[in-house]
Parts: sequence; structure tokens; C-alpha cells
Amino acid sequence: MRVTIQQLKDMKERGERIAMLTAYDYTSAKLVEQADVPVILVGDSLGQVVLGHDSTIPVTMDDMIHHSRAVVRGTEKAHIVVDMPFMSYHAEWPAAVRNAGRLMKEGGVNSVKLEGGRDLTRTVQRMVKAGIPVMGHIGLTPQSVNQLSGYKVQGRSSEQAAELLADAVALEEAGAYAIVLELVPAPLAKLITEKLSIPTIGIGAGPYCDGQVQVFHDVMGLFEDFVPKHTRRYAKLGDEIRQAVWTYVADVKDGRFPTAAESYDLDDVLLSQLSDKK
Repeated sequence: MRVTIQQLKDMKERGERIAMLTAYDYTSAKLVEQADVPVILVGDSLGQVVLGHDSTIPVTMDDMIHHSRAVVRGTEKAHIVVDMPFMSYHAEWPAAVRNAGRLMKEGGVNSVKLEGGRDLTRTVQRMVKAGIPVMGHIGLTPQSVNQLSGYKVQGRSSEQAAELLADAVALEEAGAYAIVLELVPAPLAKLITEKLSIPTIGIGAGPYCDGQVQVFHDVMGLFEDFVPKHTRRYAKLGDEIRQAVWTYVADVKDGRFPTAAESYDLDDVLLSQLSDKK
């Protein structure tokens, strides 16, 4: 039985912090779940850390479905939420509901996440009515990075702060079961968290949210193009992988790999018969 949205809401009520991490493939998802992470996000950040794009914008529905299937196959207990990619929900709500339905049906996920506030309340309402659990996402919305003129902290002015608070309340009223707060000042995130009865999940939003989400490749030291201020390196797997590959290359060049231990034998009689053939 996978973690449900009601269980996540119960965690907020108990004051139990929610750890959430991204995964994009079978192997990493399996490892993340084995560490008792209750929520795994198949993030459109795969556009940068897996596919090599410079933003999340080029990511397609087919990309998200493909990676969601792999994550679902690698897990049994974690709640799997997937990002709806750019322009899959921004037009009319019927198309948004159809795309969300595809992610649920074809991707096998448990819920979807979309970026935006009050302008998306009707879309959220329609999705929830169709039986699709929705996680909101406000603050820095990476799919709007061109409009926002870069990756900047949001909500520092009184006007912006009031708008983010209004967005959060509107998303809860529309039926969202949780909201990600990205690059939001910690005091504002604290206020939003206290105002809402649904969980807030922070990323660069300080310690007062009900949970935290980070990108797998960031916390594991795998993505080195840049290191966000809000992340913490829990491992340096990039260094370890490079060293392992260097050692492998050296062993192959010097004849240390493979040895008899990594080889398969053949019956001596058969070998002799083959050798005697002209």
C-alpha cells in the first residue's frame, strides 16, 4: 500500500516532517524508497539533470510518462507525484485534465504537481473533481523562468508576499492536497504554513515548512554544473564515480581486468576437440 494524500495531511497534523526527494529511474527510486522517503517526485528537473537541457521547458509529456513508469516500477510504498510539464496545463482546463489523466493512467503515478496560483484554481478544481490529486507549486516556478527573469527569490516585497499568501489559500480551497514553496523567504513560508491546513513542502523556503524536497542529483553530488544555495551535499558521488571509472580504465589498459574470477570456463575436452579441428 502506497502512502496516501490523507496520510500526508495526517503527518502535518502530528507535526511530523515530510521528506521528499526526486527520482527519475528504477534504480535511484528503489534506493530512495529503501531509505524510507514517503514521497518521491518525478520532477521536470530531469530536463537539466538527466537530459542536459538548460531549463525544464523542453521537457515533454512523453518524457514525464517514460520516467514515471521507471520510478513506479522501482517502488512499492512511496507516494509518487509527477510534474506536469510546460504547456501541458496552461491552456484550457479540459486539455489539462486529459494530460493529468495520461500521467496517472500511463505513468502510474499517484498525483500530479503543477506550477501557479490563483490563475489555476479552476484547473485544479476540475482535476480534483476527476479524481486526480493535485500538489500545487508557488514561489519560484521554474517553468516561468523566462518571465521571472531568472531564478530569484520570490515574495520579498509586500505586494509579492500578499500575492503568494493569496495563491496558497486559493490552491487549498481549490482542492490541492499540498503545496511546494520554492525560493520563498523563510518567515513568509512560515506564515503560509501556519495559514494552511494542508502540508507545505519547501525548497529554498527555510525550516518552517511541513516538509522539504530536494533534487536527488544535487544532494548526492552528481550534478556539478551549479550547486543551489538551498541544497546540502549529503554525498560526493560524482567524485566517487569518476575515481571508479578511472580505476576501471587503468585496469583494462594494464590487463588487470578481467581476471579468471570474472571469466567463464570451457570444458577441457571440448576445447581440445575444437583446437584439433582444421
